[in-house]
Amino acid sequence: MIAMDNRTLKDLLYEQVARVGKALASPKRLEILEMLAQGEKAVETIAGEVAIDVKLTSAHLKALKEARLVQVRRDGKRMIYRLSGADVAQLGVTLRQVAEEHLVELQLALQHMVEQADQLVQLGRDELLAQARRGEVVVLDVRPLDEYDTAHLPYARSMPLAELAQRLAELPRDVDLVAYCRGPFCLMSDAAVKLLREHGFRARKTADGVSEWQAAGLPVVRG
Repeated sequence: MIAMDNRTLKDLLYEQVARVGKALASPKRLEILEMLAQGEKAVETIAGEVAIDVKLTSAHLKALKEARLVQVRRDGKRMIYRLSGADVAQLGVTLRQVAEEHLVELQLALQHMVEQADQLVQLGRDELLAQARRGEVVVLDVRPLDEYDTAHLPYARSMPLAELAQRLAELPRDVDLVAYCRGPFCLMSDAAVKLLREHGFRARKTADGVSEWQAAGLPVVRG
């Protein structure tokens, strides 16, 4: 090993950490990481979700892979990506929380996401879990089924947004419904609450997703 002076060593250390920062310096890459926090996905699926073409999606994924934030496997002709570890999902949550704490612009944007003051559930995470366990609320996971199968909140029912209108008869009307999706920036739960309220259900949402739940040290159900 070649000996280094202290300044050269420090520069090298910070340079390596900066590789992760550079990889995260793109809104689309942050969105891709949030998607992959829900489970592994093919390039084509990611491209459709983040509304860019496959070529550009592949370029973003290459940058994330070079920073060791994602891994890839081949399934026939398809390339399937996943996060390199649960700590990458935690990093995304932490980065967003810091931004929300310090950026007024982000705080205002999040406020605009909630059209009605009572749309967000007012329960803490532990109390929501306890009420779901007792059957006092029904938690609805409105993400696609494959994401639910990868991991979901305890006691949650899979009710994908695309199927919700056709499955309203399966839902109880005598308890509150709490919808969730991929986290605070996900709009599927907002659409679910709107639809449920239009049909007379007592519905609210939680801004949490699986990553936020895990970051808070709470359990999730896998498989």
